[in-house]
Amino acid sequence: MQIRISWPAGQLTATLDDTPTAKALAAALPISASAHTWGEEVYFDTGVSVALEADARQVVDPGTVAFWTEGDALALPYGPTPVSRGGESRLASPCNVLGSLDGDPRLLATVRDGDPVRVEPA
Repeated sequence: MQIRISWPAGQLTATLDDTPTAKALAAALPISASAHTWGEEVYFDTGVSVALEADARQVVDPGTVAFWTEGDALALPYGPTPVSRGGESRLASPCNVLGSLDGDPRLLATVRDGDPVRVEPA
């Protein structure tokens, strides 16, 4: 499944895998939220509450679409965060991996804290 994530300065599409969390997110679309930034990560509330999946990971590749279960939030890392070691993308805690962004994840650098973000089917 593909989703579109848009904000005032740009947009990206993402391809989601067939996971329980991806299905729960898809059922809640469209979602509008206020963006938060944390180092080189954008995250925002989804209003979706799910359990941590068995293959949840804390260190992911830039451009991974992750779901932070502790914050009911979509987490979109594009580089190091305040807890990263070296150049890795380390999330605040283990997150469910939903898929990956299509295109250059560095476009997320144009998202500003408080920007309106919309997620909808692509």
